[in-house]
Amino acid sequence: MLLITLTTFLGLLAAVASATGAHPTHLDTSGKLPSHSRQKRDWIWNQMHIDEEKTTLLPHYVGKIKSSMNRKNAKYLLKGESAGKVFRVNADTGDVYAFERLDREKVSEYHLVALVVDKNTDENLESPSSFTIKVHDINDNWPVFTHQLFNASVPEMSAMGTSVIRVTAVDADDPTVADHTSVMYQILKGDDHFGIDESGVIFTKTSNLDRETQARYEVVVEARDAQGLKGESGTATVLVTLKDVNDNFPIFTQPKYTFVVPEDIRVGRALGSLFVEDPDEPQNRKTKYSIVQGEYRDTFTIDTDPSRNEGIIKPVKPLDFEHIQRYSFTIEATDPTINLHYLNIHPTRNIAHVVINVTDVDEPPVFQKPFYHFQLPENFKKPLIGSVLASDPDAARRAIGYSIRKTSDKGQFFRITQQGSINNEKALDRELYPWYNLTVEARELDSKGSPTGKESIVQVHIQVLDENDNAPEFAQPYEAKVCENAPPGQLVMRISATDKDITPRHVKFRFSLSNEDSNFTLTENPDNTANITVKYGQFDRERVKVHFLPVLISDNGVPSLTGTNTLAVAVCKCNERGEFTFCEEAVALAGVSIQALVAIFLCILTIAVITLLIVLRRRLRNQARARGKNVPEIREQLVTYDEEGGGEMDTTSYDVSVLNSVRRSGPQPARSPDTRPQLYAQVQKPPRRGAGLASAPGEMATMIEVKKGEADHDGDGPPYDTLHIYGYEGSESIAESLSSLGTDSSDSDVDYDFLNDWGPRFKMLAELYGSELREPALY
Repeated sequence: MLLITLTTFLGLLAAVASATGAHPTHLDTSGKLPSHSRQKRDWIWNQMHIDEEKTTLLPHYVGKIKSSMNRKNAKYLLKGESAGKVFRVNADTGDVYAFERLDREKVSEYHLVALVVDKNTDENLESPSSFTIKVHDINDNWPVFTHQLFNASVPEMSAMGTSVIRVTAVDADDPTVADHTSVMYQILKGDDHFGIDESGVIFTKTSNLDRETQARYEVVVEARDAQGLKGESGTATVLVTLKDVNDNFPIFTQPKYTFVVPEDIRVGRALGSLFVEDPDEPQNRKTKYSIVQGEYRDTFTIDTDPSRNEGIIKPVKPLDFEHIQRYSFTIEATDPTINLHYLNIHPTRNIAHVVINVTDVDEPPVFQKPFYHFQLPENFKKPLIGSVLASDPDAARRAIGYSIRKTSDKGQFFRITQQGSINNEKALDRELYPWYNLTVEARELDSKGSPTGKESIVQVHIQVLDENDNAPEFAQPYEAKVCENAPPGQLVMRISATDKDITPRHVKFRFSLSNEDSNFTLTENPDNTANITVKYGQFDRERVKVHFLPVLISDNGVPSLTGTNTLAVAVCKCNERGEFTFCEEAVALAGVSIQALVAIFLCILTIAVITLLIVLRRRLRNQARARGKNVPEIREQLVTYDEEGGGEMDTTSYDVSVLNSVRRSGPQPARSPDTRPQLYAQVQKPPRRGAGLASAPGEMATMIEVKKGEADHDGDGPPYDTLHIYGYEGSESIAESLSSLGTDSSDSDVDYDFLNDWGPRFKMLAELYGSELREPALY
């Protein structure tokens, strides 16, 4: 009806325009266009409408396309993406139909092109026209939440009406059509504790949400539109977690705590723990422990362990079983950070009772003082410097023995009695050590006087008081010089003094010359210095090149002490400007103490004694050599080589032909000391085996044994067997003799068969000393 009315209205407008003389459109009934007029587009529509989700049978009529050009040979066509699929047109009448059910939420409008062509030639009878088919919305969609699951949190004990979270549902219908996209929210589950407003904000409906009772809530929310349309996808779940707040007081797990500790527990060390229950989360547990009743608040303290929320009891004073065996007091546990606004009832005091039983232990001795300080005048041997006192804190009250630990050499100057009295063994010098720090040890003794193993120490500081026992001396070694032609009154040197004693603030040194007849004058200055000046002038350098001035220096101590210091003044040659050109080297004797002179003298005396002893020893050796050498020394020096030797070719030093003598004549009888053979007999070597020497197996070994036996029993004669084994190492040997000549080999129990296993290098020794004697190889 709407399209028909629109077409009629447009036709009337065209008639009016034609009647008023406007350029009318002429219809060509013969199919030919006017030759002098331009054809105009004369479509009488541009838009169509159709409802979505129509339930009637397909196809659905949409509308009609119609042009003012009405010719019998004209036909209508549609072009576009949806043409021929979704929409089709009747070619003769221009009626447009939809062949699918339309969904506005998928496609809200379709754009098509209408054409009028000749049925025969398919030529356009009119220009193509674009038009739109809009899909009208119907309320066919329910609201859908953006998420199926929402997570939210709110502090426990929050006030009523506290916002928790906003949930949002979206309706796919056309928002321009009234009430099609209006969403209403409703809580299906959890409405006892939570509510929701029209904008989707979830809020608390009570102020009694307690995390310790229930920590999480599940809220199911439904969304529907204004006409009540709803579906399964229109619901969502909201998980609400209660955040913990500090709203619970700590409660002791037991009403009474009992601890047993030894009396020697270290101060500040934990002796026990107190436990409480607090349902809050760990970050909200701030328990504070305190002693509320009892007289031992200054003896113990209770610290809180932040990780476990436990109370740690610690002693702040030493415990003494002999004084107090049992401590009893009341403690309280509170939380100062708790928010009382969250509590519905007024809290009550949470208290518990603590009992600490002290056990007895064998403790070491205890000194009356933490340290001792005594004063002792120097150069004074005092029978009693001071006393230390220690006692056994236990009920046994054992005796105490004292001793000084030898931690340094300083402790040797003092002695302590069994009663703790300290005295010095010798007079002390403050200038050597002004302080002596001793470590005194106290030991418990049993009834027999033996140490029980319990001991303790204390520091004893002994201060040596100063006495004026050191005379003043030069502040430094001075090297004075003066020109030989120096005029009278010329300054030679300014001297000052120092004192090893404690120098008082107003010390005054007095200077003077012990010999006023010298060519020098001494003048004191107000600043504890003195000037040495020339008295007469014109020194005779040829006669005296160095002048030694004894200078007397006195202090104002009690008693006053005077020291003599020698100042060496060298007389020098000078040029016209008074500059030194040549000076003799003067030995500065100033400041040389008596101790230094004694040390120098002792060194010289020691060197002289050592030199004398060396000279005497050499003289005794020369006398011994003059009288002759003894037998051991002869044995030591029988054979002396300047080189290693030449092996078998070395026949100038020795000859083994003596060893072969036994082969011809057998063993020789023992000789007297006076009938000694020539040391190196000129004999020939035995011929080799290939030269016709007839020798039975073991003959050489037997010959060596015979010669060795003669040497063993002949203690007076020198060894002539060329074995080169010395019977005596010499008078200067620490190891004494290493020779086997003084022993009888027949008594040996050593089995030398193991030499056969030592390789070819020990083959000869194995054949000589083995149990089965073999003929030695000749090389």
